[in-house]
Amino acid sequence: PLSFVGGFGLLLATGNTINAFSVIGLILLLGLVSKNSILLVDYTNRLRREGKEIKTAIIGAAEVRMRPILMTAFSTMFAMLPIAIGFGYGAEARAGMGIVAAGGMFSSMCLTLLVVPVFYSLLDDLVQLTKRPKRRKPKRRRKTPPAMSTAKG
Repeated sequence: PLSFVGGFGLLLATGNTINAFSVIGLILLLGLVSKNSILLVDYTNRLRREGKEIKTAIIGAAEVRMRPILMTAFSTMFAMLPIAIGFGYGAEARAGMGIVAAGGMFSSMCLTLLVVPVFYSLLDDLVQLTKRPKRRKPKRRRKTPPAMSTAKG
């Protein structure tokens, strides 16, 4: 979803339509964007296992993983420029794929570093709420029945 905003937005801004090639660009984005999010969440989990607080872990993971995320995003955007500009035969048809991929990578690059940490923090808060111990009701003492007499009488 983070990449679709930029992909469809740039497609609309350039006046192109959704076609088979633009859908291929969306499928390409799904893999790349999820990889960036996985990088961020995985490193945050590693920092949490080392004993860091949630906020410290999120900020530390964003600082360390920002460079690989930016490198992936910019390399993909620059690689899609020749396709988006449209050189060669049939370039008009393939332009949608380059436009969607470049726009989607730009929006996901910006939003991955903002939205993923926020959702991680919210989900962690939700998990902490469900792990809180429930108040236990005091145990009732079982009343023992009176002893039955064995004497006949």
